Amino acid sequence: MKPALLIDGQLTNSEEAVISVYDHGFLYGIGLFETLRTYGGKPWLLERHARRLAEGCRALGIAYAPDISRMAESIAMLLAASGLPDAYIRWSVSAGAGAVGLPAGDYERPREIVYAKPLAPDAPQTRASKTLRLLRLRRSSPEGDVRLKSFHYMNNILAKRELIAGGAAPGTEGLFLNAAGHVVEGLVSNVFWAKDGTLYTPSLEAGPLPGITAAFVRELAARRGVPAIEGLYEPEVLAEADEIFTTNSIQEMVPAAALEDSNGNMLSSWTEPGEMTRSLMTDYRAAAERGSDDETYLS
Repeated sequence: MKPALLIDGQLTNSEEAVISVYDHGFLYGIGLFETLRTYGGKPWLLERHARRLAEGCRALGIAYAPDISRMAESIAMLLAASGLPDAYIRWSVSAGAGAVGLPAGDYERPREIVYAKPLAPDAPQTRASKTLRLLRLRRSSPEGDVRLKSFHYMNNILAKRELIAGGAAPGTEGLFLNAAGHVVEGLVSNVFWAKDGTLYTPSLEAGPLPGITAAFVRELAARRGVPAIEGLYEPEVLAEADEIFTTNSIQEMVPAAALEDSNGNMLSSWTEPGEMTRSLMTDYRAAAERGSDDETYLS
């Protein structure tokens, strides 16, 4: 079976899928996407992903309003066509075709492209920890008031190349600092650390993406009575942490085994995931396996 995807709701062979060379997603990077995964064939945190996508489209003037029911049906159709019981889903909205040049008005004919990719088997209890390395390359400023999950990924790609050129071990997650030297986020993740029973994470003022998984983890922590403090932090606080973990919608939560400076020198290490990390990892998977009705889980 050849890989399938959806273009504007139509199931399409990936080898035959095309969009216009005048699409402003291609020409100017005007487009947004959400990555999410399914559990038991059901998309997790779909309502929250759809809400963030809608907010981003409004900010960019893209005439696109996600329909949650249709999204769920489309994902089910794509899973069936791809022969996948569960998958990594990327739901993309590109601005659509327009004249060469910067437009004055809104984008009225966006394109919708949905991809599915196999997931590797995984369980929180056996998940491998990762090495984190501080990056020399600074995080680019958000496109607007808040960072959007947009097609602009040059900053991330250059940072990944920095890790490779610097001899980082496979799977190492780079950690961005902003221009002021504050911790922002990972290459593909939000970052948290614990110290003396309190959880910390960079605030939106530092410039991270407002992560869907990160927000849910903060809610899980609050349910356990663990305070989560958002702020502006220098990288030195990471080396003093009792435990560190990263979050994203595909990997859920990943514990840190080591923290390196930008030259690969060890700053700190942890022999095993900390108690808070382990508890939240278990809570997260339990919530995800309940189904897609995430809005009622914490009520």
